[in-house]
Amino acid sequence: MRAKLVFILIPLFLFAVDNQKLLDCYEIFAQKRAELEAQAEKIIEQQEALESLKNTYKALFKKKEQKLKEKEKELNATLAKIEQEKKEIQNLIEENKKILEEIKKAKLDKVTQSYAKMRPKNAAQILSNMPTKDALEIIQKLPAKTIAKIFAKMDPQTAAKLSELLLKDTNESTTTPNANGG
Repeated sequence: MRAKLVFILIPLFLFAVDNQKLLDCYEIFAQKRAELEAQAEKIIEQQEALESLKNTYKALFKKKEQKLKEKEKELNATLAKIEQEKKEIQNLIEENKKILEEIKKAKLDKVTQSYAKMRPKNAAQILSNMPTKDALEIIQKLPAKTIAKIFAKMDPQTAAKLSELLLKDTNESTTTPNANGG
């Protein structure tokens, strides 16, 4: 009977030893599982934090992009306004140039009328002493008969010089429109 008892106890003993090893393995697996679950939980938390950070950056980026678009729109509006003002200023400059030309022409006409009414000797003396360009402008506006009388009273060299310039200017003004296709 003892032998039967030994045969019964041996497997129980072996089973108990195997059970102990099995229990130890289960404990190790349980520990490892707990560690892995903790690590997995940390990874999940980190992923959630990363996702949250990503969403925050996306929202911030969209906000910055929207502000940039608004600034660009404002800048384009300002540029358009500047271009419009530039055109208006250019138009004013052109108008002012025309007005100045009209004033200059009116002044020249008035001066020319004065020289036309002067005695040829007095006009010749004054025109001889002024800059050639100014004298030429006045002479161009005078009638040919008056010019002849003034040149007759002028120093021959000055009269020749002014005549030459007058002819040169007349030739340029008659050839210039043809050169431009007019």
